[in-house]
Amino acid sequence: MAMPPGATYVQVEAKGQAVILGDIADGLTRGVEATMSTVSGAFFEPVVRLGVTGLARSGKTVFITSLVANLISRGRMPALRAAAEGRIHTAWLQPQPDDTVPRFDYEAHLAAMTGPDPHWPESTNGISELRLSFRVRPSGLLSGFQGPRTLHLDIVDYPGEWLLDLGLLDKTFEEWSRDTLARNDPRPEAAAFKEALAAANPDAKLDEVAAKSLAEAFAASLQALRDAGYSDCTPGRFLLPGDLKGSPALTFAPLPPQDWPRGSLGREFARRYEAYKRQVVKPFFRDHFARIDRQVVLVDVLGAIHSGPKAVEDMRLALADILGAFRPGRNAFLSKLLLGKRVEKILFAATKADHLHHAQHAQLTAIAAALLADAKTRADFAGAETQAMSIAALRATTEDRVEQGGRTLDLVRGRLLDGGKSVAMYPGRLPEDPGKLLIPSRQGADRWLEQDYSIMTFAPQPVTLKPGDGPPHIRLDRAAEFLIGDRLR
Repeated sequence: MAMPPGATYVQVEAKGQAVILGDIADGLTRGVEATMSTVSGAFFEPVVRLGVTGLARSGKTVFITSLVANLISRGRMPALRAAAEGRIHTAWLQPQPDDTVPRFDYEAHLAAMTGPDPHWPESTNGISELRLSFRVRPSGLLSGFQGPRTLHLDIVDYPGEWLLDLGLLDKTFEEWSRDTLARNDPRPEAAAFKEALAAANPDAKLDEVAAKSLAEAFAASLQALRDAGYSDCTPGRFLLPGDLKGSPALTFAPLPPQDWPRGSLGREFARRYEAYKRQVVKPFFRDHFARIDRQVVLVDVLGAIHSGPKAVEDMRLALADILGAFRPGRNAFLSKLLLGKRVEKILFAATKADHLHHAQHAQLTAIAAALLADAKTRADFAGAETQAMSIAALRATTEDRVEQGGRTLDLVRGRLLDGGKSVAMYPGRLPEDPGKLLIPSRQGADRWLEQDYSIMTFAPQPVTLKPGDGPPHIRLDRAAEFLIGDRLR
């Protein structure tokens, strides 16, 4: 077998296999590439890499599309200081720097959202990228002596399931199996997999038909769990397999931990789990995730509340795992040069704020902040700046207020996704104290005691965009100011 340039192979007899130490040269090469990128960004045109991810149904594609459209046409961005002060001369799209990463299909998504027959764009199931460049006049005392400068914003879109997979790097197959089986044991969506697992014999000699059947039952349970509103559904590629579908790297499932004999189903599943981490998770971390400067994590908090206390607790734990995957801290030049990049700012955005009257947005933000309180403390301690916010990247409703039964109800009006009927909805009133949701969630309650919270799925409304205006939104300008406002000064 031919060796890649610079690789060093050392033959060591260990369990009958050769240990290959080619990663050393590869790591050095990537270190040099990262250093050159850092030096280029520091001395020439600076680049900010913004990672955008989200848990299921959080609206990643809509967020990126509306953000880009509103950064190009900034009439609806008053909270973005550089735009309000008129210091952004222009913003334009240009070819992305990574030729091997698919381009985010911005134009098609924008046409879907704002065209004559508006509809939500198709969700993205893999990684994609887009470069937006700004020509900006600096601020400050010396701004009059400096000409406009260029800033590049590279937006990297990737599935939230892949981000959750980073937590697998610190777990053995036995640990992951134990956690997964314990978490899903009481959930009815996992019942079919439990039956398949009970019928399997992990000690038996590997049979590919039996292995595939068990892995497919596990993948089906993950899909059912995600559809039911649960967030922590790893491994993520079981839900979004892409070109890995049917490969041995995705043909395993959690098993009750024990010492399986050589050549058995259990031993092979453990080996394939390690291969999944090595060949799928680590390359994503090395090639994409580790290069991010700023990060947005989109969460459908309202959807979790609608699904019940157990879904809310599952989201809280998933958010803690997500933040644990970051390397938060300050991006000082020397630290980037020697240690690699660290995420400086992380925004946790509760999406679909337009499903609530604005009178409840403060409660939604407070609940989002409470969901990530433990994880946020860790990030703040490490030097990263974090913030929770409630947003709607594309506003699909209008607000109304009616008197009914002697009380005032705050409503939202919109067009239902299924059937297109126009309705007015009162989703229930969120509590002022987030603990009224989080405490029963941590205690494992089956349902909310005080009331149920409704949610409907709205279609985008027809919109006429004036010259200079992007799509209507809620607080997208504040999100942009938090994420990149400091780099536009």
